[in-house]
Amino acid sequence: MIFLEFEKPIEDLYAQIEELRQMEQKTGMTMADKIERLEHKIKDTREELYSKLTTWQRIQVSRHPERPYTQFYSNYLCNDFVELYGDRTFRDDKAIIGGFGDLNGQTVMFIGHQKGHNTKMRQYRNFGMPYPEGYRKALRLMKLAEKFNKPIVTLIDTPGAYPGEDAEQRGQGEAIARNLIEMVSLKVPVLCIVIGEGASGGALGIGIGDKLLMLENTWFSVISPESCASILWRSWDFKEKAAVALQPTPQELLKYGIIDEIVKEPIGGAHLQPEEMAKTLKKTIIKHLAELTKIDPQTRIENRIKKYSAIGQFETVNV
Repeated sequence: MIFLEFEKPIEDLYAQIEELRQMEQKTGMTMADKIERLEHKIKDTREELYSKLTTWQRIQVSRHPERPYTQFYSNYLCNDFVELYGDRTFRDDKAIIGGFGDLNGQTVMFIGHQKGHNTKMRQYRNFGMPYPEGYRKALRLMKLAEKFNKPIVTLIDTPGAYPGEDAEQRGQGEAIARNLIEMVSLKVPVLCIVIGEGASGGALGIGIGDKLLMLENTWFSVISPESCASILWRSWDFKEKAAVALQPTPQELLKYGIIDEIVKEPIGGAHLQPEEMAKTLKKTIIKHLAELTKIDPQTRIENRIKKYSAIGQFETVNV
């Protein structure tokens, strides 16, 4: 089990339990009562810590290395998930996966960013940072879903689109911009869900839809706190200050009308009870798709345009 920095009190309690279990093996004495008391204390401590997470702590949870990614959700939520590959132009980008799956008897196109749970897989998936061909693959799959009149669900979890020279040479900005234009006018229901990190154009490239939801311990912003700090203060040391200023958490974004709903996570984060999180997410997706399917396609498109046109708050100052 991997513990975050602010979870040190919980880590210490687990260490005490491990010591008691080792003592049991050496002495033959039962420590069940003491272990049970410590387990209750862990539960209480975890509930207390997670009831008052700071912005930076919530961002840390969103990046937990054991957090479930798109591939886990697509396989758990769907019967017979069939992954589709390639952009039909250059290659298959492993940072974005997508395909059709049977969700509660309904065929749905799932598209999402995919990171990795170990060093080898993170390199294979390019740490969840897509190249232009990743966004072109996503658009191809969206158009395929539209052709067969199937709803689309996108799962967002990326630190950003890949910023390398080769990505720029192949049209990174154009690929993302094309997706924004095309997603606005898709005739099928589009449900977007932030399941981890939602950074910059990398997230927006598959993030335009009828509804935008966020899991409880995620973030969504034009820039990461670290990058923001490096620009404003020229140092990552101010990342926590930048995180507060950006207001990227679902609790803040719901207040500003940028997202439509917060999906509650198990106490301790989605990584602690991934199957429980998947069950909650499944119910949420089924509910929203049922509502969106009832709306006329042209009305959905008009509502989508109004939704994004209305985002943003400003004040007029008389000088």
